[in-house]
Amino acid sequence: MASEPVATTTYTAAEMMIIAASRSLRNDDICFVGIGAPSAACNLARLTHAPDITLIYESGTIGTKPDILPLSIGDPELCETAITTVSVPEMFQYWLQGGRISVGFLGGAQIDRFSNINSTVIGDYAHPTVRLPGAGGAPEIASCCQQIYVIMRQNRRSFVPQVDFITSFGHGTGGDARQRLGLRTAGPSLIVTDLCLMRPDSESKELIVVAIHPGVTREQIMEATGWPIRFADHVEQTPPPTDGELTILRELQTRTAQAHSDEKRDHS
Repeated sequence: MASEPVATTTYTAAEMMIIAASRSLRNDDICFVGIGAPSAACNLARLTHAPDITLIYESGTIGTKPDILPLSIGDPELCETAITTVSVPEMFQYWLQGGRISVGFLGGAQIDRFSNINSTVIGDYAHPTVRLPGAGGAPEIASCCQQIYVIMRQNRRSFVPQVDFITSFGHGTGGDARQRLGLRTAGPSLIVTDLCLMRPDSESKELIVVAIHPGVTREQIMEATGWPIRFADHVEQTPPPTDGELTILRELQTRTAQAHSDEKRDHS
Protein backbone atom coordinates (compact mmCIF):
# COMPACT_ATOMS: atom_id res chain seq x y z
CA MET A 1 0.00 0.00 0.00
CA ALA A 2 2.88 2.37 0.73
CA SER A 3 3.74 2.47 -2.96
CA GLU A 4 0.26 3.64 -3.99
CA PRO A 5 -0.02 7.23 -5.22
CA VAL A 6 -1.34 9.77 -2.76
CA ALA A 7 -4.85 11.03 -3.24
CA THR A 8 -5.34 13.19 -6.33
CA THR A 9 -8.57 14.59 -4.89
CA THR A 10 -9.07 16.58 -1.71
CA TYR A 11 -9.88 14.87 1.56
CA THR A 12 -11.26 15.99 4.89
CA ALA A 13 -9.59 16.07 8.28
CA ALA A 14 -12.04 13.39 9.42
CA GLU A 15 -11.00 11.13 6.53
CA MET A 16 -7.33 11.67 7.36
CA MET A 17 -8.01 10.76 10.99
CA ILE A 18 -9.84 7.52 10.15
CA ILE A 19 -7.25 6.47 7.57
CA ALA A 20 -4.32 7.22 9.91
CA ALA A 21 -6.03 5.20 12.64
CA SER A 22 -6.69 2.26 10.33
CA ARG A 23 -3.01 2.03 9.42
CA SER A 24 -2.09 1.32 13.04
CA LEU A 25 -3.79 -2.10 12.93
CA ARG A 26 -2.09 -5.32 11.86
CA ASN A 27 -3.40 -8.33 10.00
CA ASP A 28 -2.95 -10.59 13.05
CA ASP A 29 -4.62 -8.26 15.56
CA ILE A 30 -7.60 -9.31 17.63
CA CYS A 31 -9.36 -5.99 18.08
CA PHE A 32 -12.18 -4.97 20.44
CA VAL A 33 -14.03 -2.31 18.46
CA GLY A 34 -15.93 0.73 19.69
CA ILE A 35 -18.88 2.17 17.76
CA GLY A 36 -18.41 5.26 15.59
CA ALA A 37 -14.97 6.38 14.40
CA PRO A 38 -13.20 3.33 15.93
CA SER A 39 -15.50 1.06 13.92
CA ALA A 40 -14.83 2.98 10.72
CA ALA A 41 -11.05 2.76 11.23
CA CYS A 42 -11.09 -0.94 12.09
CA ASN A 43 -13.27 -1.91 9.15
CA LEU A 44 -11.21 0.21 6.78
CA ALA A 45 -8.14 -1.71 7.93
CA ARG A 46 -9.99 -4.98 7.25
CA LEU A 47 -10.93 -3.82 3.76
CA THR A 48 -7.39 -2.67 2.90
CA HIS A 49 -4.16 -3.96 4.42
CA ALA A 50 -5.45 -6.26 7.20
CA PRO A 51 -8.02 -8.65 5.65
CA ASP A 52 -7.50 -11.29 8.35
CA ILE A 53 -7.91 -9.01 11.36
CA THR A 54 -10.37 -10.37 13.94
CA LEU A 55 -12.92 -7.73 14.90
CA ILE A 56 -14.87 -8.21 18.12
CA TYR A 57 -17.79 -6.11 19.32
CA GLU A 58 -19.16 -5.83 22.84
CA SER A 59 -22.35 -7.74 22.02
CA GLY A 60 -20.32 -10.94 21.61
CA THR A 61 -19.74 -11.05 17.86
CA ILE A 62 -16.35 -12.52 16.95
CA GLY A 63 -14.67 -12.21 13.55
CA THR A 64 -17.41 -10.00 12.17
CA LYS A 65 -17.06 -8.55 8.66
CA PRO A 66 -19.86 -6.01 8.27
CA ASP A 67 -20.61 -4.62 4.83
CA ILE A 68 -21.89 -1.43 6.49
CA LEU A 69 -20.89 0.30 9.70
CA PRO A 70 -23.11 -0.66 12.66
CA LEU A 71 -25.28 1.90 14.41
CA SER A 72 -24.74 0.13 17.74
CA ILE A 73 -23.30 -3.06 19.19
CA GLY A 74 -26.76 -4.58 18.74
CA ASP A 75 -26.85 -4.00 14.98
CA PRO A 76 -27.85 -7.31 13.31
CA GLU A 77 -25.21 -6.70 10.62
CA LEU A 78 -22.57 -7.68 13.17
CA CYS A 79 -24.13 -11.00 14.12
CA GLU A 80 -25.01 -11.92 10.54
CA THR A 81 -21.42 -11.49 9.34
CA ALA A 82 -19.59 -12.91 12.39
CA ILE A 83 -17.82 -16.26 12.59
CA THR A 84 -19.67 -16.83 15.85
CA THR A 85 -21.55 -14.96 18.55
CA VAL A 86 -20.99 -15.69 22.23
CA SER A 87 -22.78 -14.42 25.32
CA VAL A 88 -21.73 -11.09 26.78
CA PRO A 89 -20.49 -12.73 30.03
CA GLU A 90 -18.30 -15.09 27.98
CA MET A 91 -17.03 -12.20 25.88
CA PHE A 92 -15.91 -10.25 28.92
CA GLN A 93 -14.76 -13.05 31.21
CA TYR A 94 -13.09 -15.43 28.76
CA TRP A 95 -11.98 -13.20 25.88
CA LEU A 96 -11.41 -9.79 27.42
CA GLN A 97 -10.41 -10.54 31.01
CA GLY A 98 -8.54 -13.60 29.76
CA GLY A 99 -6.07 -11.33 27.96
CA ARG A 100 -6.90 -12.66 24.49
CA ILE A 101 -7.47 -9.28 22.80
CA SER A 102 -4.45 -7.44 21.42
CA VAL A 103 -5.99 -4.01 20.77
CA GLY A 104 -8.97 -2.09 22.14
CA PHE A 105 -10.05 0.79 19.91
CA LEU A 106 -11.97 3.51 21.80
CA GLY A 107 -13.31 7.02 21.46
CA GLY A 108 -14.60 9.44 24.06
CA ALA A 109 -15.83 12.93 24.86
CA GLN A 110 -12.73 14.03 26.81
CA ILE A 111 -9.16 12.84 27.14
CA ASP A 112 -6.43 14.32 29.32
CA ARG A 113 -2.65 14.55 29.17
CA PHE A 114 -2.29 11.07 30.69
CA SER A 115 -4.83 9.44 28.33
CA ASN A 116 -7.65 9.05 30.86
CA ILE A 117 -10.96 9.00 28.94
CA ASN A 118 -14.33 10.46 29.92
CA SER A 119 -17.58 9.32 28.29
CA THR A 120 -19.81 9.77 31.36
CA VAL A 121 -20.47 13.44 32.22
CA ILE A 122 -19.29 16.95 31.45
CA GLY A 123 -19.08 18.98 34.62
CA ASP A 124 -19.73 17.85 38.18
CA TYR A 125 -20.98 14.25 38.37
CA ALA A 126 -23.90 15.10 40.68
CA HIS A 127 -24.93 18.14 38.63
CA PRO A 128 -23.50 17.66 35.15
CA THR A 129 -23.67 20.14 32.31
CA VAL A 130 -24.06 17.22 29.91
CA ARG A 131 -24.92 13.61 30.67
CA LEU A 132 -23.06 11.40 28.17
CA PRO A 133 -23.84 7.82 27.03
CA GLY A 134 -21.69 6.35 29.79
CA ALA A 135 -19.18 3.58 30.21
CA GLY A 136 -20.60 0.46 28.62
CA GLY A 137 -17.70 -1.96 28.41
CA ALA A 138 -15.05 0.74 27.93
CA PRO A 139 -13.53 0.58 31.46
CA GLU A 140 -12.91 -3.16 31.12
CA ILE A 141 -11.61 -2.74 27.57
CA ALA A 142 -9.15 -0.06 28.74
CA SER A 143 -7.94 -2.29 31.58
CA CYS A 144 -7.79 -5.72 29.93
CA CYS A 145 -6.81 -5.32 26.27
CA GLN A 146 -3.07 -5.62 25.71
CA GLN A 147 -3.00 -2.01 24.47
CA ILE A 148 -5.46 0.75 23.66
CA TYR A 149 -5.76 3.01 20.63
CA VAL A 150 -7.95 6.12 20.88
CA ILE A 151 -9.48 8.13 18.02
CA MET A 152 -10.95 11.58 18.74
CA ARG A 153 -11.37 14.99 17.14
CA GLN A 154 -8.98 17.43 18.78
CA ASN A 155 -10.05 20.70 20.39
CA ARG A 156 -9.82 22.34 23.82
CA ARG A 157 -13.17 20.92 24.91
CA SER A 158 -12.08 17.34 24.24
CA PHE A 159 -8.34 17.52 25.04
CA VAL A 160 -8.37 18.82 28.61
CA PRO A 161 -5.73 19.01 31.38
CA GLN A 162 -7.86 16.71 33.57
CA VAL A 163 -11.04 14.90 32.58
CA ASP A 164 -14.22 15.72 34.51
CA PHE A 165 -14.75 12.00 35.20
CA ILE A 166 -12.51 8.99 34.55
CA THR A 167 -14.65 6.50 32.67
CA SER A 168 -11.73 4.54 31.20
CA PHE A 169 -8.42 4.56 33.07
CA GLY A 170 -5.45 5.52 30.96
CA HIS A 171 -2.22 6.30 32.78
CA GLY A 172 -3.80 7.94 35.82
CA THR A 173 -1.47 10.63 37.09
CA GLY A 174 1.38 9.35 34.95
CA GLY A 175 4.50 7.30 35.53
CA ASP A 176 3.83 3.83 36.93
CA ALA A 177 0.21 4.54 37.95
CA ARG A 178 -1.13 1.51 36.10
CA GLN A 179 1.40 -0.85 37.65
CA ARG A 180 0.69 0.50 41.14
CA LEU A 181 -2.98 -0.36 40.65
CA GLY A 182 -2.11 -3.87 39.53
CA LEU A 183 -2.92 -3.39 35.83
CA ARG A 184 -0.69 -5.63 33.76
CA THR A 185 -1.64 -4.24 30.33
CA ALA A 186 0.05 -1.37 28.48
CA GLY A 187 -2.95 0.95 28.39
CA PRO A 188 -3.28 3.72 25.78
CA SER A 189 -0.32 3.62 23.41
CA LEU A 190 -1.63 5.66 20.46
CA ILE A 191 -3.98 8.64 20.18
CA VAL A 192 -5.15 9.53 16.67
CA THR A 193 -6.79 12.91 16.09
CA ASP A 194 -7.81 14.96 13.08
CA LEU A 195 -4.57 16.94 13.52
CA CYS A 196 -1.85 14.53 14.60
CA LEU A 197 -0.70 11.30 16.22
CA MET A 198 0.28 11.19 19.90
CA ARG A 199 1.99 8.58 22.04
CA PRO A 200 2.72 8.54 25.79
CA ASP A 201 6.23 9.44 26.90
CA SER A 202 8.04 6.28 27.94
CA GLU A 203 8.71 7.57 31.46
CA SER A 204 6.14 10.22 32.41
CA LYS A 205 3.32 8.76 30.22
CA GLU A 206 2.32 12.31 29.27
CA LEU A 207 1.11 12.49 25.68
CA ILE A 208 3.55 13.85 23.10
CA VAL A 209 3.01 14.55 19.41
CA VAL A 210 4.93 12.12 17.22
CA ALA A 211 3.43 12.86 13.79
CA ILE A 212 1.54 15.77 12.24
CA HIS A 213 -1.00 15.38 9.46
CA PRO A 214 -0.36 17.13 6.12
CA GLY A 215 -1.22 20.82 6.15
CA VAL A 216 -1.43 21.04 9.96
CA THR A 217 0.91 23.31 11.93
CA ARG A 218 2.31 22.99 15.44
CA GLU A 219 0.46 26.18 16.32
CA GLN A 220 -2.87 24.60 15.38
CA ILE A 221 -2.14 21.60 17.59
CA MET A 222 -1.15 23.78 20.53
CA GLU A 223 -4.28 25.91 20.11
CA ALA A 224 -6.46 22.79 20.06
CA THR A 225 -4.96 21.29 23.23
CA GLY A 226 -5.94 22.25 26.77
CA TRP A 227 -2.46 21.83 28.20
CA PRO A 228 1.06 22.81 27.02
CA ILE A 229 1.45 19.98 24.54
CA ARG A 230 4.92 18.52 23.99
CA PHE A 231 6.42 17.45 20.68
CA ALA A 232 8.82 14.57 20.11
CA ASP A 233 12.43 15.39 19.25
CA HIS A 234 11.75 14.05 15.77
CA VAL A 235 8.21 14.68 14.57
CA GLU A 236 7.18 12.86 11.41
CA GLN A 237 4.56 13.85 8.86
CA THR A 238 1.65 11.47 8.55
CA PRO A 239 1.57 10.06 5.01
CA PRO A 240 -1.46 11.49 3.20
CA PRO A 241 -4.30 9.19 2.15
CA THR A 242 -3.94 7.19 -1.03
CA ASP A 243 -6.62 7.13 -3.69
CA GLY A 244 -7.27 3.51 -2.77
CA GLU A 245 -7.81 4.26 0.92
CA LEU A 246 -10.12 7.17 0.18
CA THR A 247 -12.17 5.21 -2.34
CA ILE A 248 -12.72 2.27 0.00
CA LEU A 249 -13.57 4.51 2.97
CA ARG A 250 -16.03 6.58 0.96
CA GLU A 251 -17.69 3.49 -0.52
CA LEU A 252 -18.08 2.07 3.00
CA GLN A 253 -19.63 5.30 4.26
CA THR A 254 -21.93 5.56 1.23
CA ARG A 255 -23.18 1.98 1.71
CA THR A 256 -23.75 2.71 5.39
CA ALA A 257 -25.70 5.91 4.77
CA GLN A 258 -27.84 4.24 2.11
CA ALA A 259 -28.60 1.20 4.27
CA HIS A 260 -29.60 3.29 7.27
CA SER A 261 -31.73 5.55 5.06
CA ASP A 262 -33.54 2.49 3.71
CA GLU A 263 -34.14 1.25 7.26
CA LYS A 264 -35.73 4.56 8.22
CA ARG A 265 -38.08 4.40 5.22
CA ASP A 266 -39.00 0.81 6.06
CA HIS A 267 -40.00 1.79 9.60
CA SER A 268 -41.84 5.00 8.67
